[in-house]
Parts: sequence; C-alpha cells; structure tokens
Amino acid sequence: MKIPVRRLDPDLPIPVYARAGDAALDLLAAADVDIEPGGRTAIPTGIAVAIPEGYAGFVHARSGRALREGLALVNAPGLIDSGYRGEIKVIVVNLDVSEPIYVKRGDKIAQLVIKPVEFAELVEMDELPESQRGEGGFGSTGR
Repeated sequence: MKIPVRRLDPDLPIPVYARAGDAALDLLAAADVDIEPGGRTAIPTGIAVAIPEGYAGFVHARSGRALREGLALVNAPGLIDSGYRGEIKVIVVNLDVSEPIYVKRGDKIAQLVIKPVEFAELVEMDELPESQRGEGGFGSTGR
C-alpha cells in the first residue's frame, strides 16, 4: 500500500520500518522537548499523511523508551482517521516520578501502524442478544 506523505520539516527523514517484517513505522520528534515528571505534551513529527478511506493510523508507544524512561502515550493508541491531513503529533506523558525525559529532535518517539477499519452502523435495540460473558467486565474472568 502506498500512502501519500507530506514532509513538513524538510530536514527530517520520512518514517520507515526499522526492519523487514516490522508492523510499525518509526515516528520522529520534529522538536526538542523536555517533559517533567508527570508532565504531558504533544510532540510534532514533521509529517502529514493521506491515509486511504477504509484504513486508519494507530500511534503506539515505543517499548524501549517506555521501559527505560517511562515515556508513554496519553491516548494509547492515538488514532489518525483517513480524512485527517494535519501534522501528526504524539501526545506523550512522563510516567517517571522523579526524572524528566529529554526528547531530542530526530529521536524515535512512537510507532505508526496502518490497519484496515470497518464502518459500523449502530442499530438500536431494546435488548441485546445473550452471550456467555453477559455484562461481566473489569476482571470478571479472573486475574
């Protein structure tokens, strides 16, 4: 699949897959950002994309930075609808309780997965069909 991309920052490379078989493209920071403990911000990536209708982009955290620094996404995963044409920004939070996180321009900050999505039409009903799970949630199946 080919997805049109607009480079908003001419000095940054377009996102690529790090290895053959990877599911996600690496998103890079287009600015230096310091995130204090517990702080959150939107980091620009310097790109905009035109995802085809029937698909969406899902922005995921990078596991290494999450483990080493506590860099997480506030709205994980972030959603990029097919009609959005603005700059992709990654909304991050510093979960470390004592150390700031320093993001440098060009750092890998998140991952973008492109997936097909179905359009759903909700049909209002007075009762829903029975299921084995029923209304059980929030740990109802055990730990």
